[in-house]
Amino acid sequence: MGEADRAGEGSDTVGTAAYTARDIATAWERERPGTPATSIGIVTPIWQLAKLFGDDRRRVLARAGVDTATLDLLSVLRRSGKPYTLTTRELGRLSMVTAGAVSQRVARAEREGLVTRRPGEGKPRTVEVTLTEAGHALVEATVDQVLGREADLISGLTADQQARLTELLGVLLEDVQRSLGDERITQVGLGLDKI
Repeated sequence: MGEADRAGEGSDTVGTAAYTARDIATAWERERPGTPATSIGIVTPIWQLAKLFGDDRRRVLARAGVDTATLDLLSVLRRSGKPYTLTTRELGRLSMVTAGAVSQRVARAEREGLVTRRPGEGKPRTVEVTLTEAGHALVEATVDQVLGREADLISGLTADQQARLTELLGVLLEDVQRSLGDERITQVGLGLDKI
């Protein structure tokens, strides 16, 4: 049973409506006056949205026949511009994943014919990864499905609200990264070793 379920036991909202972040904060304030509950109204919806967006993206990608990590790799290469080639170090930095995760992604994509890799010219131990025609075609066929779906999901916000939320989330992300001393960003719910 999750915290939202436990906090809502005996509440009229359980079983009839979603137990909201406001309900959770109110319960903590009632049960433990002075508990700093103001973050709940921000953090809880972010976690819930991350789960919903992540699950929906995985469903869209499953229908397209590609996994999230592979699409991320191919998208980073595609966004780099012609000749769609980056070193594994650049891929790690731009994907915000570890070198081990990049190696796994590249090996899987290479087996599927989506990328090629070769030693970097004049740079020992450097590996260059290039998008193949098949990889390029997969990105082109998939990116609009993913981004179009996500645009639909946020369409309940006006353009002005979207712009304000984008700005505020950027400020919050930078501040939390600075506070934690951690600029890594991973797929929601996965540790760096699982990507």
